[in-house]
Amino acid sequence: MLEVTGLRVAYGGIQAVKSITFHVREGERVALIGANGAGKTSTLKAIARVLDAAGGDVHCAGQDITCLPPHEVLGSGIALVPEGRGVFPRLNVLGNLLMGAYIRNDKAAIAADLEQVYGHFPRLKEREKQLAGTLSGGEQQMLAIGRALMGRPRLLLLDEPSMGLAPLMVQKIFEVIRTVASQGITILLVEQNARLALEVSQRAYVMESGRIIHTGPAHELLVDPRVRAAYLGE
Repeated sequence: MLEVTGLRVAYGGIQAVKSITFHVREGERVALIGANGAGKTSTLKAIARVLDAAGGDVHCAGQDITCLPPHEVLGSGIALVPEGRGVFPRLNVLGNLLMGAYIRNDKAAIAADLEQVYGHFPRLKEREKQLAGTLSGGEQQMLAIGRALMGRPRLLLLDEPSMGLAPLMVQKIFEVIRTVASQGITILLVEQNARLALEVSQRAYVMESGRIIHTGPAHELLVDPRVRAAYLGE
């Protein structure tokens, strides 16, 4: 589904991502874990083309998307749920969700997908006419995920979905992540809570200082002494 080769991201003279190569198979749940500043968010932004890469190639389902504009990346089947949610604060909940489907014109299917999002997140249905900027952090995270799902992605990029949320809200968000994965959507997850990321994923890559330093099945990384010491606080 996703093949990243030699990806580099730079901010001026600072190399944030240093020629990383990795892949995500169709239907997989894969995590990128690492400390703050490791380059995880920059990697997702470069894949989604909301940030220009300094080098490397990105392919989605065999298509070269390295130089596509962001709306065409969305059209290729990739949707990003950004760190910090990025909702449109002066649009209501419904308006935000429909923005996720702005490249589509299949009205009946859009309506069906909207009801499916409301099924995942009933609270959004209750707040359909409420301005997004007045929602709680957890509700905004629900909205950001729902907006991405409205694009009918084949690959969902999730950047720090648990950030700043209460434990019950985190549990709900990750229940939905598991549900959409069971429906065939491929997941690439960046999550500061490494234990949570590994528990929900099948494979993981560990990033440090812009490089991938370790990879393996998630259940093995959960018991790896190096990972436990560096990222699980043990």
